[in-house]
Amino acid sequence: MSDLPRISFGMIVLNGEPFLRYNLRALYPFAHEIIVVEGAVPAARHIASADGHSRDSTLQALRDFQASEDPQGKLRIITRDGFWSEKDAMSQAYAAQATGDYLWQVDVDEFYQPADMRAVCALLRDEPAIGAVSFNTLTFWGAPQYRVDSWYKRRGAKEYHRLFKWGAGYQYTTHRPPTVLDAQGRDLRARPWIRGDKLAARGIFLYHYSLLLPRQVREKCDYYSRADWAKRADARRWAEEAWFGLRRPYHAHNVADYPGCLYRYTGKHPPQMQAMWRDLCADESGEELRRADDIEALLSSRTYQLGRALVMRADRPALWRRTGWMRLTGWLARRLPDAVKRRLRRATHH
Repeated sequence: MSDLPRISFGMIVLNGEPFLRYNLRALYPFAHEIIVVEGAVPAARHIASADGHSRDSTLQALRDFQASEDPQGKLRIITRDGFWSEKDAMSQAYAAQATGDYLWQVDVDEFYQPADMRAVCALLRDEPAIGAVSFNTLTFWGAPQYRVDSWYKRRGAKEYHRLFKWGAGYQYTTHRPPTVLDAQGRDLRARPWIRGDKLAARGIFLYHYSLLLPRQVREKCDYYSRADWAKRADARRWAEEAWFGLRRPYHAHNVADYPGCLYRYTGKHPPQMQAMWRDLCADESGEELRRADDIEALLSSRTYQLGRALVMRADRPALWRRTGWMRLTGWLARRLPDAVKRRLRRATHH
């Protein structure tokens, strides 16, 4: 793969098992380098060690990979005692060491099809003016055969900004949303920018296993419940009621202010995710898996299928505008004096 662009993959991670080694294996053939920043921010204090590190075997997994699966010396590990100020600082730490021509941000539970990565690499090679690439996400829930969709995702949150041109003087400025400025201080999305919808039309997606495993969901929701930026104080309650209990089947996405529903997924998964799931099901790691019988019963229910169709179809701007107008006119009708209403009716009829 000598014709590949020089890509620096950057990852920040806390409690990244069991995903980590599989993700690194997936990235390795495409990487000029992989820079992983391990550690915690203050809002993750309750799921981290006292000195700001992962509570699982993430650090050991990184060192094991470096020792036994990194013949070309691509993996660099950044870690330190104490808590990072925010995820901006963690991302900036890997960006500061990046030496590639592109910076590709990857979360530990994000995977891609190898053919899709090759297609993106070819796009970068053939169109060097591209400044940024974003991907639409498929979000998996409870097991690889189930996915979640929601109004939140459909209103723009399905698109993740992940890949940026990189060079001398470039700056990674924010983690939310991921933003890179060129040497002149311009947002790279002001340059030619490949959007998620364009790649989705070619069947290219980011496969996001963010709601796959019980421990992962517990820790994620604990963090969200304490992170000021997230504004999700009830995240842990959502996890217990919606993810574990399946008692909120029309609010299945963890941004639960918006309706969201579950679907079967019958497509292919990236090979390293398939390998991870085989290992988990063989109980090689002892990782807890979520039961699936209640999900199967829900998805087989004609009532849920009808309700899901109605709920997800309701997220249409024209419908909301019409509903809003009807509510406004109803509100006015209840409050206008009768004399004014009679005058308006006469004006309408003439």
